[in-house]
Amino acid sequence: MKPLLIDMNDYVRTGEGANGASYDHKTDKSVMLKLYFRNFEAAEKELELAQKVYAMGIPTPKPGDLVTDGKQVGIRFRRMEGKRSYSRACGDEPERTEEYAREFAQLCKKLHSIHVDTTQFENVKDHLYNLLEANPFFTPEQKEKIRTFIKNAPEADTAIHGDLQFSNGIFTEKDGIRTPYLIDLGDFCYGYPMFDIGMVYLCCCLNEESWTMTQYHMSNKTAARFWDAFALEYFGKDADMDAVMREVKIYAGLKTLIIERDTHKPMPEFRAMLEGTIY
Repeated sequence: MKPLLIDMNDYVRTGEGANGASYDHKTDKSVMLKLYFRNFEAAEKELELAQKVYAMGIPTPKPGDLVTDGKQVGIRFRRMEGKRSYSRACGDEPERTEEYAREFAQLCKKLHSIHVDTTQFENVKDHLYNLLEANPFFTPEQKEKIRTFIKNAPEADTAIHGDLQFSNGIFTEKDGIRTPYLIDLGDFCYGYPMFDIGMVYLCCCLNEESWTMTQYHMSNKTAARFWDAFALEYFGKDADMDAVMREVKIYAGLKTLIIERDTHKPMPEFRAMLEGTIY
């Protein structure tokens, strides 16, 4: 897939994440751009997955074409005017955190109710095996124990976002009605939904205050409130939350593989969820 050459003078930068920066077209309000910090293959993979996910009817901005500024590679998407992420919304309006958390939980439950064609997407277990193999920070003994846990985890053919966090859920609002979408689909696959929920917990409850403020625009106290409301909505008021949390924390620890891939350094604050459980 050959990327189209674009002129970055036509775009204005609007944000930045772990894997890339976002831009809006200066004159065409229907176009936004995600320009990758990482390699060509990562952008091409996300575009392919975004096209498949969009075709399935899962709510996500319509993907466009693969582009380059001559140095970096990116993807153009249909721009969602007035969009906000659920993390930004909670930062702007902390008094509405529980409301936004419940709405995000409903979006996640809908995603996890979708059964996918498993010939079209990667199994989350295979995805994690590959990340584990490439990870230079775990010892061989730790890797073997993690590999065994992944192998023995429940099987499922349900949609998995792969990097499910409240900044990768966005919404637009018109006449008081919010329409939610999922973005950043480069890790989309299928499998047991808890592989996704672990990331929600990690982002809400395992970061230092400075990181939460910088990345998610809220305090750790607000993020913890988000998790409490999210978990109640997602699992239901009759769920055994002690048992839920024991499982969630292990899957949060597994998300260390995603974080360390993106940061290129060990993350002991997340690995702590694996100590005394997997190894």
